[in-house]
Amino acid sequence: MSRLGIFVDRKTLASAEQLNALIRCRDVAEQMGHAAEFIFPVDIQKIRKMDALFIRARTDPMNVTYVAAKMAEFNGIPVIDDPRSIQVCGDKVNMYSALLKKGIALPKTVFLSKKDVTVERVASLFDTLGTPLVLKEPSTSFSQRVERVRDVAGFFRVARRFIKLSDWIVVQQYIESKYDWRVGFLDKQLLYACKYTIPSVTFKIQASVNGHIVYCGVESVPPDRIPPHVVALGIAAADAIGDGLYGVDIKNNNGDACVIEVNDNPSLESGEDQYYPDVYGKIVSHLFAK
Repeated sequence: MSRLGIFVDRKTLASAEQLNALIRCRDVAEQMGHAAEFIFPVDIQKIRKMDALFIRARTDPMNVTYVAAKMAEFNGIPVIDDPRSIQVCGDKVNMYSALLKKGIALPKTVFLSKKDVTVERVASLFDTLGTPLVLKEPSTSFSQRVERVRDVAGFFRVARRFIKLSDWIVVQQYIESKYDWRVGFLDKQLLYACKYTIPSVTFKIQASVNGHIVYCGVESVPPDRIPPHVVALGIAAADAIGDGLYGVDIKNNNGDACVIEVNDNPSLESGEDQYYPDVYGKIVSHLFAK
């Protein structure tokens, strides 16, 4: 009997939705004839005894999930997410560079080093990219350290915080939208799709507003209701990163689609799989087919 390790941490179990999704993943693996076991960081050495590893904790090149992925790779164990995907998607400069290299449609994007944060350079960015601008600290996740600025003074207020954490800032053209597409792919094949409806009080899928966390609405969308060019763009973006599991965020205004980012560890517990009941079956089959 093959053994699937599901790598988790306490934050993974922070909500009923996440816990239910993990139990569903385990149950699907067992129904397919595999043994499934949750592995916490304290038990990381158990990975060596697994036949496949599915990481369901927040991935980051600087935390234990990357160690788990490298341990699996070193021992020849198929893993989602693989170390390279974690490295690329964990740094937005790397991620956008990979997408630009493949000609993927993006908002106009500039990588600004901290030594180039000058009044003249910032003013020129407003001239070339428009107003407002979106600033991102490269290691951000869950919409943290993503800010919208409307003038040079606002740019500097945000930039001073970000350059304490990174030598670079990602500066992007702002694109208005009421919702984002989140399209999931596994091995360059469509896995699921949903719409993230942006709350009116923010421009992000998750934000702190007046001391409260505000989340986007999530609506699962069946395959026949996804614009074909959105799927094609998502496949191209995922392919630019690798052949693993990715959630591609896309804005599609008047048919002019562009990729906002590629997530190497997309959520699967907020209704994303409503029209895709075989999500976990496909993931498990993919892991054990390697």
